[in-house]
Amino acid sequence: QVQLVESGGGLVQAGGSLRVSCKASGSGFSDYAMAWFRQPPGKERELVGTIDWLGVNTWYIDSVKGRFTISRVNAKNTLYLQMNSLKPEDTAVYYCAAPTMSLYYTKQVPDFGSWGQGTQVTVFS
Repeated sequence: QVQLVESGGGLVQAGGSLRVSCKASGSGFSDYAMAWFRQPPGKERELVGTIDWLGVNTWYIDSVKGRFTISRVNAKNTLYLQMNSLKPEDTAVYYCAAPTMSLYYTKQVPDFGSWGQGTQVTVFS
């Protein structure tokens, strides 16, 4: 499995942009699909989007489509979440996660076994 560390969160004005990163260590990052989750204050964690291990296929929840982009650079063992046109409702702790199984593209939360510690994103109006 991979170990994950997020970075890049911060405070941003509504309408602005922010990119958060997820650095993986351990073996086989390029064999794992990846996902970004978020947990808004007082709410449950939700899946934001996914990317397959090649970086070809992505999926997003409706509320971020057209504003957020997930990408990865396997040579750098790094996953990215580019967030544009940010809204106050995007305020949350953002987590990257990897499934327990390699070469497995999933959106099912129980399938994710590796998690980062999270990075706070706060959007103010």
